[in-house]
Amino acid sequence: MSPTRRQFLQAASVTMAGTMGVPSTPLRAAQQAANRTAPDLAGGGTVKALVFDTFGTVVDYRTTIISEGEALGKAKGLAIDWAKFADAWRGAYAPAMDRVRKGELPWTKLDALHRMMLDRVLADFGVKGLSEAEIENLNRVWHRLRPWPDAVSGLTRLKKKFIIAPLSNGNVSLMTDMAKHAGLPWDLILGAELARHYKPDKEVYLTGAELLSLSPRDMMMVAAHQNDLRAAHALGFRTAFVPRPKEGPNGERNFTPDPVFDVVAPDFNALASAMGA
Repeated sequence: MSPTRRQFLQAASVTMAGTMGVPSTPLRAAQQAANRTAPDLAGGGTVKALVFDTFGTVVDYRTTIISEGEALGKAKGLAIDWAKFADAWRGAYAPAMDRVRKGELPWTKLDALHRMMLDRVLADFGVKGLSEAEIENLNRVWHRLRPWPDAVSGLTRLKKKFIIAPLSNGNVSLMTDMAKHAGLPWDLILGAELARHYKPDKEVYLTGAELLSLSPRDMMMVAAHQNDLRAAHALGFRTAFVPRPKEGPNGERNFTPDPVFDVVAPDFNALASAMGA
């Protein structure tokens, strides 16, 4: 028997409070508020497709960049704090997309933005002596990100019942390579490049719905970042908050979920259970 929404939310509040170091009282209150106001999604409700934020929600970009950076540093004799390097690189992510959004840059896919950011961060950290091939290989680390431990198993369960796809700011080739590398079982690739906008612009979410010939109410946005979910919710999407407290300093820091979210889950397997998958 599929768990009821109330049973799931009550169980999730205890699990998340214990594993994330989050005070249980505000989290439980938010989940109970969601239980009162959200439609009953036990067994999935009318949801036909789940779309996922990817960087930080599905994959652990920070650990991957640190690991590959340390290997490069050892090979090239670079004395770099790769954790700070990874955080600086990711920290330039939102400002770079804002330049596109404001018209300071024409539409530029994320691979190219990542390279612009990387060139600046390499200079800021005083990194010299890398060949063009080595710099480009480092830039493509985003194509080789490792999934969170629950990601592949949870997505595989959800895929049996729903259409699943990323709805990411990553370009299509990046997301395809990442899926191959990490074993992510997507049905298709959706996201910013198809809309030629970056989240949280409404065009990204609505283009995903249009391409699937679905209403936003038939889709659920899954993310570890509350601003992403609020943008989707405002357009009529169902929403699922899956916090990733180990994402790092550029990740979500507020783990008390907005009560408008339909589902709150500590990981993708718990999300699959909540959705009856």
